[in-house]
Amino acid sequence: MKNWTTYIFDEESRFDDKALTVFDYQYQNNAVYQRFCDALGRTPETISQYREIPLFPIRGFKETNISCIPERDAELEFRSSGTSGMERSRHYVADANLYRQSLLKGFSHFYPLEDLVIWGYTPGYNENPQSSLIWMINELIRQDESGMSRFLELNQPLNEQEIKNVKNSGKRLMIFGAAFGLLDLVELKKVKLPQGSYIMETGGMKTHRREISRYELHRKLSDGFHLPKEQVHSEYGMTELLSQAYALGGKWFTPVPWMEVSIFDTDDPLKRLHEGEEGLIGMTDLANVHSCSFILTGDKGVQRRDGKFQVLGRWEPKNLRGCNFLVEQE
Repeated sequence: MKNWTTYIFDEESRFDDKALTVFDYQYQNNAVYQRFCDALGRTPETISQYREIPLFPIRGFKETNISCIPERDAELEFRSSGTSGMERSRHYVADANLYRQSLLKGFSHFYPLEDLVIWGYTPGYNENPQSSLIWMINELIRQDESGMSRFLELNQPLNEQEIKNVKNSGKRLMIFGAAFGLLDLVELKKVKLPQGSYIMETGGMKTHRREISRYELHRKLSDGFHLPKEQVHSEYGMTELLSQAYALGGKWFTPVPWMEVSIFDTDDPLKRLHEGEEGLIGMTDLANVHSCSFILTGDKGVQRRDGKFQVLGRWEPKNLRGCNFLVEQE
């Protein structure tokens, strides 16, 4: 049996080859995905390059078990947040260690994890015991041997003495949470964070009051925490993925090395678009090896030549515009 954890993160193997190997495995073992590929006439026998692999619509995670394993064999089960009666995505994770490695290797690709104190602020998610965000932040907190990393108490302003303790320790502070929660934290009390601190927002710009743009969100967080806008960062992830992409100040996200993003035509989801063209964001996340690695999201976006991408919000057909968004704004 293949050691997937070693294979997925092997830097010597080509992404293309790994994607084709994962596709073959998922076609053979994921019955739902196999039927989807058969209907499109795209199978391991009919494709020759990984860019021909079809991407499965993300809505399927709300409707059935998109997995290569039986539900009973999953080590973790994640469910998206939602109100009572709302359809929630379900992601059955066969190998918790593979997910852990994807998170830690991916995060460490961008940040010196050993130098960070992580504070999580997650109102709304705390009531969801199957939240992948809660699990992720917990794993990051566990890496800090100083004991200063933790989840913050809800509806309480930041403690300035605890902030000084982090500063005096020589570590850097990162406050990690959904956008609406971080805005609430700022409104409780504006606090000046130590130089070198980070704010990591995970999306969720639609609050109980109104929806705001990412630009306005970052401006408010920069002002509220007295940090340069370059230190307000973003994470792009979701229940259906086991890897993340990060925007390190600004609007362009960089995926981890075992993840690739493409933009697809909304009228023809098999057609990849060129750089600068707006369409649906497609994800190839090799860490999803035991579920489905090839996913067409419900988000619209645009991509640059270097592979970085921008998220332009949820896709609504009436809002799609056929113009080029690749304008140098940074």
